[in-house]
Amino acid sequence: MNEYKRIFVIVLDSLGIGAMPDSHRFGDDGVDTFGHILETMGTLDIPNLKALGLLNLHRAGRMEGAERPRGRYMRLGEASNGKDTMTGHWEMMGIKTEKPFQTFTDTGFPSELISELERRCGKRVIGNKSASGTAIIEELGEEEINTGAMIVYTSADSVLQICGNEETFDLENLYRCCEIARDVTMKDEWRVGRVIARPYVGKKKGEFKRTSNRHDYALKPTGDTALNALKDAGLDVIGVGKINDIFCGEGITQTHHSDSSVHGMEQTIEICREDFHGLCFTNLVDFDALWGHRRDVKGYGREIEKFDKNLGVLLEELKDDDLLILTADHGNDPTYTGTDHTREYVPFIAYSRKMEGGGALESEDTFAVIGASVAENFGVEMPEGTIGKSILDKLV
Repeated sequence: MNEYKRIFVIVLDSLGIGAMPDSHRFGDDGVDTFGHILETMGTLDIPNLKALGLLNLHRAGRMEGAERPRGRYMRLGEASNGKDTMTGHWEMMGIKTEKPFQTFTDTGFPSELISELERRCGKRVIGNKSASGTAIIEELGEEEINTGAMIVYTSADSVLQICGNEETFDLENLYRCCEIARDVTMKDEWRVGRVIARPYVGKKKGEFKRTSNRHDYALKPTGDTALNALKDAGLDVIGVGKINDIFCGEGITQTHHSDSSVHGMEQTIEICREDFHGLCFTNLVDFDALWGHRRDVKGYGREIEKFDKNLGVLLEELKDDDLLILTADHGNDPTYTGTDHTREYVPFIAYSRKMEGGGALESEDTFAVIGASVAENFGVEMPEGTIGKSILDKLV
């Protein structure tokens, strides 16, 4: 109990490390996000991830593992029925999701849903298909500006996204329409994991650019999580990046919006320099949003290298009674077909200056060991109905 005063859990969004035994059920045979990036690029400039043991855990390309890894490492399987952001993060904190969220990738949203959305928002919907956010703005942005219509689209994820030009749509009105969409999609047959506001600026094709005023409207977790237990016990629970959106603010005591994954790491470093008692939970979304979904192998690889540089800064800032955990929430293999997430194992790498050496740990079959270990560290009982066992004794 209270082995560590502060725990940092950093999620490298979508950095999977190979197919799970049931990946074929999700159409994901042979996927391997990190491995295929390394095979394609040959090498990456990631000295800090190498020192912690990532390449000992998962080798590919021309890179070798560390002779004496500083971290404890293993792979985690996903117990939940899914491969999306919310399912993965919720499971980390103790919730097993049995029924996956709805997707509308192939057909767009049903006409009944669109009609209700138009009636309640007072705007005509254009788009209604699966598309890249930047591409659909180029295609329909001028029509939206000129007619006052509303661009609605989806992706391979369980999402309903609404684009709005900040000058002609107005941010508050965009957020209002997204709140309506969230309410509309509470019906079980239309139940998407997230509604996302996607604001942009510009007046014509070639000038459009998305802004950092994105806002996610996620479903509330289906029950209390480790975050609720920590908050109720009077501990700090600091969310960085999408964490507050993913958990709808449940169990969060302080939140920091990030403009990018680099910014998210910079915020985490600043938080590390402050005094707090509890958990700092960080999501770094650019791996997934900018590179995985766009199937950009080199961009993904460069993002990993950027992360590694800031990881080196964070490692220097960690105190003796801090614990760092690096993990992911699913895969998004940029060498695979389509643009969907991929069902994969994820890495678990833990490091503290207290540890007497690093090395491999036995794999676990659920992400929930993270939340359970954090709870045990702070002497907090996990909420009723959660899953996961603590492995804190392996992290000291």
